Amino acid sequence: MNGLAWVRYPRAEAILAKLEDLYALPRYHRMPHMLIVGDTNNGKTMIAERFFANHLPCNELNVHDSQHHVIKIQAPPTPDEGRFYNIILESIYAPVRMSARNDQRQLQVQRFLDIVGTKVLIIDEIQHLLAGSVIKQRQLLNVLKYLGNELRMSIVALGTRDAFNVLQTDPQIANRFEPAVLPRWQLDTEYLRLLAAIEPLLLLRKPSNLTSAAIATKLLALSEGTIGEICRLTEKASIYAIESGAEEITEAVLESCGYSPPSSRRNQREG
Repeated sequence: MNGLAWVRYPRAEAILAKLEDLYALPRYHRMPHMLIVGDTNNGKTMIAERFFANHLPCNELNVHDSQHHVIKIQAPPTPDEGRFYNIILESIYAPVRMSARNDQRQLQVQRFLDIVGTKVLIIDEIQHLLAGSVIKQRQLLNVLKYLGNELRMSIVALGTRDAFNVLQTDPQIANRFEPAVLPRWQLDTEYLRLLAAIEPLLLLRKPSNLTSAAIATKLLALSEGTIGEICRLTEKASIYAIESGAEEITEAVLESCGYSPPSSRRNQREG
């Protein structure tokens, strides 16, 4: 994550396997969907990007002669149905007519996704799409149900706990979206395995023993338990270790590398 190479760990590999299962399913009415839930910077987007990279579009610049079996978009910052359709069309290089009504854009999305053979639509930051009034939320949930049914494709939504709570308000949607939760990391065996996978990627001359009790505990405390911050911290510390000549990550290096925990950065922004 961040500047490091892809880090393999069981939770991510299990979710990737489920995504591949969705991709391989025969197309039928009422396809199953997935909701990947987790805190900000805890690996949701990287997992989706890894899956998307395994199914890159063919001849993406010509929508009439291309395949986009997997589409990945980010939800608009506000729950705007028309903008949502536009983002989908732009992702496959389809023409967008800004003056079109929402019903016309919806038909255009259906037409082009059928042409390019979309099997899986990934929507990152789904909580943005589901923000706003209950009426607005219901409207966008109906859009997701309609597109999934009409196009016989699976929808993979990535979001925070807020998105999970909104999806639970519609029993039909809740039954279709299987949740895959990425909790914050804790000081356990799985976390130590993650550190063991990260260490060979640091390219330091000396072993850092990231799995030692002292280093593992300090990494977890400073990063506040998200994989994005763990990777950011170890990357920053390894750069400092190289520049300082230490060539290993120690407690002193973690303290001196210039890293600020997420809560400290948030307090600085709000202060």
